[in-house]
Amino acid sequence: MSFLAGSVAGAVVSGGVYYGFSTLMQSRYVVVTYFHASSLHSLSERLSSASTIVPPPPASTRVVHRPFVTLVQSRWNQEVASIFATVAKWEQHASEWGRKLLYGERS
Repeated sequence: MSFLAGSVAGAVVSGGVYYGFSTLMQSRYVVVTYFHASSLHSLSERLSSASTIVPPPPASTRVVHRPFVTLVQSRWNQEVASIFATVAKWEQHASEWGRKLLYGERS
């Protein structure tokens, strides 16, 4: 008996919740639809009555040249390239030294 009463009570509660949410959504839908229609109408009127659109300036005028930053970046790149070249030279000398040590080559 309690199983039947619990099932019926659950069905009644879920039906009430469903009815409440559907009524709430339906009333909000009418208000939201009216709001969107009126805002869409006002935006359409503003767009049709607007004057010509001013384009943004070209990208070439918006690029800012910074000679100091360019100088610092190029100097940094030169230093990094120098470090890599030095390490590569050390690696070559180390491999030659290891080859001479292992294989006994004398020059």
